[in-house]
Amino acid sequence: MTSQEVMTDAQKSTSKVTSLFPDTIRFLAVDAAQKAGSGHPGAPMGMADMGFVLWDKYLKFDPESPRWADRDRFVLSAGHSCLLLYSLLHLYGYDLPIEEVKNYRQWGSLTPGHPEFGHTPGVESTTGPLGQGVANAVGMALAERIVATRFNRPDFNLVDHFTYVICSDGDLMEGVSAEASSMAGHQKLGKLIVLYDDNRITIGGSTEISFTEDVGARYEAYGWHVQRISGHDHAAISEALKAARDEIDKPSMIIARTHIGFGSPNKQDTPGIHGSPLGEEEVQNTKKNRGWPQDPAFLVPPEVRAHAKHAIGRGQEAHRVWQNMWQAYEAKYPDLAAEWTRTHAGTLPEGWDTNLPVFKSEDGAMSTRGASGKILNAMAKTLPELVGGSADLEPSNMTLLNDESSQSAEVPSGRNIHFGVREHAMGSLCNGMAYHGGVRPYNGTFLIFSDYQRPAVRLAALVKLNSTFIYTHDSIALGADGPTHQPIEHLMSLRAIPGLTVIRPADANETRVAWQVAMERPGPVALILTRQNIPVQAELQSDQLRKGAYVVRDGGDGTPEAMIIATGSELALALEAADVLSADGVTVQVVNMPSWELFEEQPREYKEQVMPASIKYRLAVEAGATMGWWKYVGSFGDVLGIDQFGASAPGDRMLSEMGFTVDEVVRRTRKLL
Repeated sequence: MTSQEVMTDAQKSTSKVTSLFPDTIRFLAVDAAQKAGSGHPGAPMGMADMGFVLWDKYLKFDPESPRWADRDRFVLSAGHSCLLLYSLLHLYGYDLPIEEVKNYRQWGSLTPGHPEFGHTPGVESTTGPLGQGVANAVGMALAERIVATRFNRPDFNLVDHFTYVICSDGDLMEGVSAEASSMAGHQKLGKLIVLYDDNRITIGGSTEISFTEDVGARYEAYGWHVQRISGHDHAAISEALKAARDEIDKPSMIIARTHIGFGSPNKQDTPGIHGSPLGEEEVQNTKKNRGWPQDPAFLVPPEVRAHAKHAIGRGQEAHRVWQNMWQAYEAKYPDLAAEWTRTHAGTLPEGWDTNLPVFKSEDGAMSTRGASGKILNAMAKTLPELVGGSADLEPSNMTLLNDESSQSAEVPSGRNIHFGVREHAMGSLCNGMAYHGGVRPYNGTFLIFSDYQRPAVRLAALVKLNSTFIYTHDSIALGADGPTHQPIEHLMSLRAIPGLTVIRPADANETRVAWQVAMERPGPVALILTRQNIPVQAELQSDQLRKGAYVVRDGGDGTPEAMIIATGSELALALEAADVLSADGVTVQVVNMPSWELFEEQPREYKEQVMPASIKYRLAVEAGATMGWWKYVGSFGDVLGIDQFGASAPGDRMLSEMGFTVDEVVRRTRKLL
């Protein structure tokens, strides 16, 4: 046999496996959805060729070390297509046994209905709400650049990886992806590569009924590098990925025309295969059409397992090279190496908060947003991983790091990120940065615009990401901007999100402790801050904020007759009212309650100490919706809040018109008694 004949045989073998491999992905998806009786097999069937080429030839990964810091990130933004990801993770050696693929969508399985970060090895972000993965990936690519700039040194490219995304028509219809993509183009994130599964089918039918724009032209206008290919042509996919990797000044969009349900004789290119199993008869027809054995289900040919080892080995070799580089880096740059280890572990340096400002009552009244800005700038000096910004509201949110430059392709060391008027993308980008690691992201906007961020905030809470959300202008006291800018229901709405810690500090010193909690506590924190100046309260035990609520005044000897519970700027009002009541012989216990979540974590004994059952007559005072407060005031209590929209007027007049006066607090307390 000649060498040419040997090469031909090898080529034939390779050709066979490159056909077998995508079909293995397809039929794992088909069989898993069929067994579960639900799911989305169609998109994985269409995406299988793209997924195979990307993982087989380009993706840098080590399944035995899925959190290796310099791995490429792969985000499946089309989270409903999770069977593509689960199949790839299983085939390429991650700790996801075939039994877990068979257990798709079942209680306790590692293969839930949409990918979940921290639950399934190899999943980089929790996707499901469409568009979030695209925006998370922009944040990951931005974090890659920031961390690389901070830690890389000549001959030591510790950080040098790509962020890849597969997205769907639905992802690109959602506004959050547009916001994020616009910013990615502006920031020239050349290591971000998006493969768009252009199958032109949604649940409702063909995209012709709702989505006919020229996506490529839109992304070119954003400043992206755009290519158009067949998503089933392996050579074209490979060439497009290579060209995208070579384009260092622009993010890349590869528009890949695919067929949903590829290979299904009767359901390919129909909405019927989008969100439902094929059905037994069509499963048989599809396997016959693709020359695939009818039995057994969940078949993985041995040639496929053998072929996967090449990509696994390539990634593990890259990891070994990186480990050797890391050892040399540690020896040459021990201080930087220690910082790398610390920041990637998410720990704080010793004494990080010793130089935070302490505020005095004699210094005069101060807004908590103003205090936050001073604290943030002090923290930036000891926490170099702290990066963030605002949705075009830096001067109002006080989020600017005064001694730092602005982040850009030209100044990649910049720590001030100008998100523009893109609240939704801002939250999702910060989540992506938190997913990436090595940075500690924060972002700010007005509390009223937390509505625009809610999906991102909810996902941060679901995943327990260390994203910090700064919300200023926290009540009707912001004044004459009127009801469109005055938050009413927003504070209570944020408290309704499980896993989100909401803190509304009562003065500047409590704002300092709130920031300490935000930095130390796992999971996202929302800081709710005033626009208006409020007094610095000398009698507050600000460190008690960590317990969520504490007694500011106990009413003196004996059992108080009533209790006033207040948060934020309304605490000063409660204390003034308590002075009036005390002068009239009415003993009142005043409780400051900056965080419901922190309070609920305290032992029952502490909660009884702060809010004794013996004090039945309780008044809650908060310039927001009253819903939820009845848990704390009980059936004998009352709430001074706001259950209507505001109006356009100066802040002081607004508060007065809505009943936030000493006289009204006193009147309501007396009425309870």
